Amino acid sequence: MNRFQDILSFVRVAELGGFTAAAKALSSSTSAVTKSVTRLEEGLGVQLLHRTTRRMHLTEYGAEYYERCRQILIDLDEAEGSIREANIAPSGPVRIALPPSFGRMTVIPALPEFYDRYPNVVLDLCLKSQTTNPIEGGFDLVVHSGRLADSRLINRILVRGAQKTVAAPSYIERYGRPQTPADLVRHNCITGAFGPNWHYRGKDGSEEVIRVSGCLTTDSGDILREAAMTGLGISQATWWLFREEMQRGLLVPVLEDYEIEADPIAIVFPANRRTPVKVRAVVDFLLKITRGHAP
Repeated sequence: MNRFQDILSFVRVAELGGFTAAAKALSSSTSAVTKSVTRLEEGLGVQLLHRTTRRMHLTEYGAEYYERCRQILIDLDEAEGSIREANIAPSGPVRIALPPSFGRMTVIPALPEFYDRYPNVVLDLCLKSQTTNPIEGGFDLVVHSGRLADSRLINRILVRGAQKTVAAPSYIERYGRPQTPADLVRHNCITGAFGPNWHYRGKDGSEEVIRVSGCLTTDSGDILREAAMTGLGISQATWWLFREEMQRGLLVPVLEDYEIEADPIAIVFPANRRTPVKVRAVVDFLLKITRGHAP
């Protein structure tokens, strides 16, 4: 009998509270389990269990050893499970909450490529939910713009970059270009999810907050971008929302010397010890389609 079997016997005895119960769980005999634990104690040179005719409990050494051995067995089980899952083609439903603009601009165009690779995965895309917690929202994962502090969640960054303030060339031609953040109080500003308090980096490195106003407020990134393109006013959001229009010259960045880092766009999913292979496939794909883009 090898050392692994001795450790397994000890862990089962500690969990089940007795040699007979452990032997039954291991499909072994009580005497074999007893010999395993005794052999383990002799090898370590310490007593792991206090045995009496009425009860059995862990010694101080036994309690510490049990916790470490239990974790090793859990890790081993997780490793074997991951290897087995690696050979299984991802399949089944994956429920995802997405910011509407990110879903429309980034995910939807990439879906043919996704299904070429994972034909048996069924995506359930929710573009309306504002939840930041997939556990509470019943999602397998969430794409979220903003900071997170929930330790029950795993956060994989998709997009980092500057918080951009933009306007259409037609707006700048008609109303002029703001030279400093303070100039924004004289401009028509289209406010969105960030609200009317726009943040900038001052010349001395300190944070500067400008309260803007205008004729349009929206919770839609698409409307924020489209309204700016019509020349209606100045908009602000993460560079990812405006990237294509800036590349084509349809929107022009302003106040670049005062820009701050935008809140990241990240994938959020429960910190389970084993993430289903179908969810890992979606996470890997989202990382792939956002990788290589620079502000």
